[in-house]
Amino acid sequence: MADENNNSPIMEFDDIGDAVRGHRPLHKARKYRVDVADETLKTTRIKLDDPIPLGRQILEAVGAHPVEEHGLVAVLGNGDFEDISLDEPFDLRGRGTEKVIYFMTDRSFKFKIDHRDLEWGKSLISGFVLKKLASLPAGYDLYMEVPGGKGHDELIEDCAVINLGERGVERFITVMAETTEGLEPLPPKDREYLETEGFSYEFQTHGGQAGVIIKDFPLPENAYDSDTADLLILLPRGYPDARPDMFFVDPWLKLKKTGTEARCANVRHAFGNRTWQRWSRHSTAWRPGVDGLHTMVTRARCALEKGHA
Repeated sequence: MADENNNSPIMEFDDIGDAVRGHRPLHKARKYRVDVADETLKTTRIKLDDPIPLGRQILEAVGAHPVEEHGLVAVLGNGDFEDISLDEPFDLRGRGTEKVIYFMTDRSFKFKIDHRDLEWGKSLISGFVLKKLASLPAGYDLYMEVPGGKGHDELIEDCAVINLGERGVERFITVMAETTEGLEPLPPKDREYLETEGFSYEFQTHGGQAGVIIKDFPLPENAYDSDTADLLILLPRGYPDARPDMFFVDPWLKLKKTGTEARCANVRHAFGNRTWQRWSRHSTAWRPGVDGLHTMVTRARCALEKGHA
């Protein structure tokens, strides 16, 4: 950011955050205002004599005592965090600081990203930092799990600030980025079911449609010309309140005893750069809040059993 304009009149105060967001230099002022938040993200606006304060000056201004038991980070415009030392000047103008956050430093916080156990020395962390810790590959988003199946998981944006101490151990998951507006990742109870059953699976989108692929799904013994198949269940908009219909398998299955397809299983369906065998098995029964992927997997298992009988 450019230096202060020494030719401008002296103002009572200028707002550092406003200057950063407006991509303008600070005005010459008697005081400089900055937003400072605590661990609950409650924000206080303080005024400093100098836009290049020591960390302890910021803590003293918000009444955080004892100062030595607190830490400070600057939240940058891209969501990254930068530590502010207690006894070294920090230029709030030059790094694009929009807010400062302070916290107690006597704890560490454990959390999970997918199945990895991680630890962070601050109660607060940003989405940008979480994604760096997750080594998030291109094409993937980061979500925070909503416990107990109470709604859909929360998409974490770079500039989001999460309090790791709020609910105990936090769990985050990485999900293939959605390509069509309105598609949702799997609800927690579906993921819990799939993982409890030991299924290897992936969530995919294709042509505006979302689907779950269960890999190497076991087939009835000696019934088909393959022992396993990938099982695809397409999820309609509004799932899990809306009812899925039918299921699909790959490779194409034929009955061992006849060498032909099962009844109503001879239509091809393209999804995710693969051609699937559609099994037209329908049911209008569906209980929102009760039924889910476990229902569809059970229906598929029963249909595959009956298909060779």
